[in-house]
Amino acid sequence: MPPLLDQAAAAITRLNHIIFRVTVWTMMIVVPIMIYEVVARYFFGAPTVWAMELAVLLFGPYFLLGGPYLLHTHSHVALDLLRRRMNRAWNRAFDLMNYPVIIFFCAILLYYSVPPAWNAWEYRETSFSAWNPPIWPVKIAVPLAAILMGLQAIAEFLWVVFGRSTPFNDELADTPKVVE
Repeated sequence: MPPLLDQAAAAITRLNHIIFRVTVWTMMIVVPIMIYEVVARYFFGAPTVWAMELAVLLFGPYFLLGGPYLLHTHSHVALDLLRRRMNRAWNRAFDLMNYPVIIFFCAILLYYSVPPAWNAWEYRETSFSAWNPPIWPVKIAVPLAAILMGLQAIAEFLWVVFGRSTPFNDELADTPKVVE
C-alpha cells in the first residue's frame, strides 16, 4: 500500500479507537442512572422524569460511535460459521464485496441524516418532554458516525485490496481463523 494511504488508514483507525474508548465510558454514566431510577421508582415510589430519557439519549451515540472501531476489530455480527469454512481467497472476495456495500450504506445514511441533524442544530431542538433536554447532540451523532464508519470501511477495504494485515492487531482485532 502506498505509504500515504497506509498512514491515512492508520490515522482513521486510531481516531475511531480513541472515540470508541471515550464512548465506552458512557456506560459508566448510564448504568448508575438506571440503578438510581429503579431504586427511586420501586423502593421509594418516586420515579424521575429524566433518568430513562437521559439513558436513551446517551445510548444512541454510544451505539453509533462505537461501531466504526468494532468494524475494524471484526466485532460486528458476521457469518462466522460460513467464513470459517472458507479459504483466505473466498474471505478476501467477501471483504472486497462487503466493504463497498458498507461505504454505500454510510453514504445513504449521511445523505438522509444531515438535514435533520442540521435542523436540530439550527433550532436547538429539544425533546419536548417534561424534562426537555436538547436532542440535537444525538441527531448530530448520526451523520458523524456515518462519516467515521464510512472512513473506517474505506481503510479496511484498502488493507484488503493491498493484501496487508491491519495495524493495531490486539486480541480484539484478530480476524477469524479460516481453514485453508
